[in-house]
Amino acid sequence: MPVHRYFKFFTLATVSLLTACSTLGPHGGSVQQRSVKLSTALQQAYHVPYDKANAVSPLIIQSADQYHVPAELIAATIRQESNFHSQIKSTGGAVGLAQIIPSYWSEVCPGNLYDDSVNIYCNAYILAHYKVLSGSWFKASAYYNVGPTGYRASFFTRHKAKKYARSVRHYKKQLKQALP
Repeated sequence: MPVHRYFKFFTLATVSLLTACSTLGPHGGSVQQRSVKLSTALQQAYHVPYDKANAVSPLIIQSADQYHVPAELIAATIRQESNFHSQIKSTGGAVGLAQIIPSYWSEVCPGNLYDDSVNIYCNAYILAHYKVLSGSWFKASAYYNVGPTGYRASFFTRHKAKKYARSVRHYKKQLKQALP
């Protein structure tokens, strides 16, 4: 069995036991109902334009359900990384909404990472992977910024990663407060 298929099974089996309840979670209504809630909150909390919020909300909800990642965390990571701008590329080569590095994630995230759907699903996959490695969503966010090796490399990169994770946590809290 290829590693990424094994990981998807392992992630679903492990992370599903660790995900907290949310109004955007699977028990919060249909995908459509939860997408409307999320779209409204994205517009209010992050000032995401109506069309963009409506386009990405179902993708965030569906990827959150598939990988058992809080939808608010996916949205907060996107807010931190790109402020919901799809076509940006960092100086380090990261692309799209969640600023994913294609050369690093191409095996498990095939496709055009400038495509919002591919990018959001890959973001959820990466966060779930890092949650399994780290044991917490906060540390998973820190890993998202510098990677597990970078996190352990030095005080400076660990400090940078924790600062990043606090910022994501702030955006997540901001979004939760805007949820109807």
